[in-house]
Amino acid sequence: LQCWEVRKQNSSEWCRFIRSNPDCQMDGGFLDYLNGVFCVFPPRLLPLAVTLYALWLLYLFIILGVTAEKFFCPNLSAISTNLKLDPHAFSLTCPLHGVTFLAFGNGAPDVFSAVVAFSDPRTAGLAIGAIFGAGVFVTTVVAGGIALVKPFTAASRPFLRDVIFYMLAVFLTFMVLYFGRIRLGEALGYLGLYVFYVVTVVLCTWIHRRQRGDGTALPGPWEPEMPTDSEEPEPSGTNSSDYGEEYRPLLPSQETSLRILTTALSPLDYRKWRRKPWYWRLFKAFRVPVELVLLLTVPVVDPDKDDLNWKRPLNCLHILTSPLLCILTLKSGAYGLYQIQGIFPVWGLVTLVGSVLAIIIFITTSNEEPPKYHCVFAFLGFLASAMWINAAATELVNILRTLGIIFQLSNTVLGLTLLAWGNSIGDTFSDLTMARQGYPRMAFSACFGGIIFNILVGVGLGCLLQMSSSQPLVKLEPDSLLVWVLAGALGLSLVFSFVSVPAQCFQLGKAYGVCLIAYYLVFLCVALLTEFRVIHLSTS
Repeated sequence: LQCWEVRKQNSSEWCRFIRSNPDCQMDGGFLDYLNGVFCVFPPRLLPLAVTLYALWLLYLFIILGVTAEKFFCPNLSAISTNLKLDPHAFSLTCPLHGVTFLAFGNGAPDVFSAVVAFSDPRTAGLAIGAIFGAGVFVTTVVAGGIALVKPFTAASRPFLRDVIFYMLAVFLTFMVLYFGRIRLGEALGYLGLYVFYVVTVVLCTWIHRRQRGDGTALPGPWEPEMPTDSEEPEPSGTNSSDYGEEYRPLLPSQETSLRILTTALSPLDYRKWRRKPWYWRLFKAFRVPVELVLLLTVPVVDPDKDDLNWKRPLNCLHILTSPLLCILTLKSGAYGLYQIQGIFPVWGLVTLVGSVLAIIIFITTSNEEPPKYHCVFAFLGFLASAMWINAAATELVNILRTLGIIFQLSNTVLGLTLLAWGNSIGDTFSDLTMARQGYPRMAFSACFGGIIFNILVGVGLGCLLQMSSSQPLVKLEPDSLLVWVLAGALGLSLVFSFVSVPAQCFQLGKAYGVCLIAYYLVFLCVALLTEFRVIHLSTS
């Protein structure tokens, strides 16, 4: 029996059904959500359990957003700077940074969610639904919203290039779904197509600049560097002097290590708190616990600061906490709890080695000047934040599967709604903010350029990691008509933009925006009617 049939049983049999059915076992994650809702909570308290799960789902999206925005992206930027891929330099490394490091930073929650979902055939529909659902949402609602907020003239060549590559990616996915499996060559084809896209972006930029006769064109539409929430623009990371920068004393003073540590671990600027509206304070109150834990476990290197965000006591603490975080979140702590020779746990060994290294670094460095090897902390922060995103994505996928079983919904509809909306909300606010501030072309290009990374790397890498020498393929059999509705809707929206935008001479106004948003509403209605079998294929 499949796990979703639990609701067909008598309520007194729910717990026994969940515990005895192999299809109901969660392979990863720290919490067993199915056991919690059907065994811990009595049947009459099911609405309470669902409410708590929904609140935890929202908080998981906050964790993903904060980790990616404040820790993952800044460390990626620091790594690219150390690799001499300066995003502010007017050279060919500018577009290369935009379509690799920046795309990875912005798409990290989507890609990690896809990788986690593809790891289990039972949740693969979540990945397909989320990747296609986010594609439809971003290319219709977000793109249409930009046109409504500020009519503009689209950049013709980048738009046509991105839409063509995205249509190729959708067609490739459509073929994979048609055959019901993806082999090694096809998975590598996804990644190869993305590499070809990166090369095309760089070559197009080089040709365009040669035609202009100069080598210092302005940064292109691949890098929408705007804040991703409603806060004021801040420097990268959340450490120390990000809060209250203007209140620093004019004359430098020697600070004790304890004061540096307490200041660096404060995620809240009290002066800023007092002048902000109540809804900002409420959202910030939810973010503070997440930011505090992340500050304790994830170092952030900021190349734009004179001291590179070097906080000696906190960074020495990171030498201990970051490796512990990595081994305790990898495979839900299975490796960290493993005992060497059945005697000494791995986490104990990591604690011992980390403590020794932290003491050595603390003794051999000073509070005022970062060490020469400080760039290593960017790689450590990148790894630690990636592990946090992976852990949150695992819990996200598990809780969505649980809600699907409770409400008897397919993984595909959960992916195209809750998971797609949650992962796209940051892009929505940042792109619309960018448009209001007078950069609609950049925001519009980000709608089509950013999601190419999500579909090609999300599907390609997600399937590639699940393959083995004994099983060099991943089955992706569509579980319902809804998958085809979703794929067709995304393809049709891309064709509509591909035809209508040049037909308007790339002059995009309110009519185009209204058409895109209306298209999404019609698509959502058709998708829900298909899910509830009001629309179905005739079996006669």
